[in-house]
Amino acid sequence: MFTGIVEELGTLVSRTDAPGGDSAVLEIRGPLVASDAVHGSSIAVDGVCLTVTTCTEEGFTADVMAETLAVTSLGRLHDGDRVNLERALPVTGRLGGHVVQGHVDGTTTVLSRTPGERWEVVRLSLPPSLARYVAHKGSVALDGVSLTVSALGPDWFEVSLIPTTLDLTTLSRRAPGDSVNVEVDVLAKYAERLLSPDLTS
Repeated sequence: MFTGIVEELGTLVSRTDAPGGDSAVLEIRGPLVASDAVHGSSIAVDGVCLTVTTCTEEGFTADVMAETLAVTSLGRLHDGDRVNLERALPVTGRLGGHVVQGHVDGTTTVLSRTPGERWEVVRLSLPPSLARYVAHKGSVALDGVSLTVSALGPDWFEVSLIPTTLDLTTLSRRAPGDSVNVEVDVLAKYAERLLSPDLTS
């Protein structure tokens, strides 16, 4: 489990695709998150929970399946791109953001950015399949960053990025038209499931 509080801006060093194209190995530089990583550790990369396969003092590698490459923004990363990194939450840790699983529900598109005095309001598309899980003042994770929904429309939602978020995450670089990983609040999905009249669905 993660909290959506990014610990470090990492860098994609390389991507090595498997001969059959069904997976890839990502090599990521991130000295902080790699400092206590071991084989099998979980690290969220732009909000996608990946399992460490090898690690050094400077970074780690992880296998990524074709499905993950296809449905998340990881498939569009290039060598040198920056990525948000967060280690799994220890049992004794603080839940500074909200419950984030690292199981991305899909991607959304940046529609516009409106600068404020010290912050920016970012409007994003709201995929119909996820609209029922997004609530005004509710939580959402974008590229692994825990954020609060500040405004909501029929096919869009907005988040406000404070200076710390702009300084310490990749969201400052996302321009209109860019794709962003989105994970909705898992509590909303469980509530829907419990209230469903057909528990076989």
